[in-house]
Amino acid sequence: MGESMALFVPGEPGPADEVRSWIRAVGGAESNVACHLAGHGFRSRWVSALGQDSLGRAVLRRVRGAGVDTTDVLIDPVRPTGLYIKESDAAGSAVTYYRRGSAASALGPELLDRIRLDHTRLVHVSGITAALSPSCLELLRAVLRDRRGDYRVSFDVNWRPALWENGRGPELLRELADAADIVLVGSDEAEVLWGTDDPGAIRLLLPGPETLVVKQGADGATLIEGDRRVFEPALAVDVVEPVGAGDAFAAGFLASTLDGHAAGRRLRAGHLSAAGTLLTHDDVGDPLPAELVSALLDADEPAWRGARVSTEGVRLG
Repeated sequence: MGESMALFVPGEPGPADEVRSWIRAVGGAESNVACHLAGHGFRSRWVSALGQDSLGRAVLRRVRGAGVDTTDVLIDPVRPTGLYIKESDAAGSAVTYYRRGSAASALGPELLDRIRLDHTRLVHVSGITAALSPSCLELLRAVLRDRRGDYRVSFDVNWRPALWENGRGPELLRELADAADIVLVGSDEAEVLWGTDDPGAIRLLLPGPETLVVKQGADGATLIEGDRRVFEPALAVDVVEPVGAGDAFAAGFLASTLDGHAAGRRLRAGHLSAAGTLLTHDDVGDPLPAELVSALLDADEPAWRGARVSTEGVRLG
């Protein structure tokens, strides 16, 4: 549940202000997760709002084409679909947003009155939604506190400082995260928001969630559940472009969680899902070959640490 926008990336090399051709794609944290989950074989639904415009139709077509149910997407006849520009780079991509007053920014808690959640196992949201408008913040609070079914809520912090003009981001994101069942946060995000990148210290700040996952970039990820703490190193990947990898990790981890796997395997599933997106300029990359994923999920520690993924394939150490 959350906003997705039209995405434009340069269609030729060179500075963005000199580029004459652009490629239109689609980007949005929550719909990225929905698309990945559909790719993992789950029945996945994306709930949001789009403008009654060509960009909205493009977004809807793309997400639906990934096998995601878009029945509950509102089409707003007045407000536009948001869009953003991305200048791709392996070290990090500069992004400019044009989303103020978008259709999704008008969503509010009344949305929950018109969608069915009785057969839902998991609702995935992110901190991006809370920053879009006061009504969107209230929607997230309602999702987290007014449970209307026997489902878990996963919350990806997704810190976007440019969206938080009022300075309340750290306080509100901690409040929302602590009300979720599953929380995913980058160690770099936590350092900026709450002054620590240590998983144990983050756990003390967020005692409420059943599951806390701290993503530690190229080092790996740590899962904390109750008294159990598990670290799993990341795969070595020759990165093409990093945007969207966090959403892919979330989807792989959540898919494995829904399948009831052990902690280490769930983290590995997240890393493997992220690797596919790290190898592409797209926000939703192609998954790694199923036989390779299966082999790496079951690999011993030396084999896992020795693997390296690139656009040319996987080299096992």
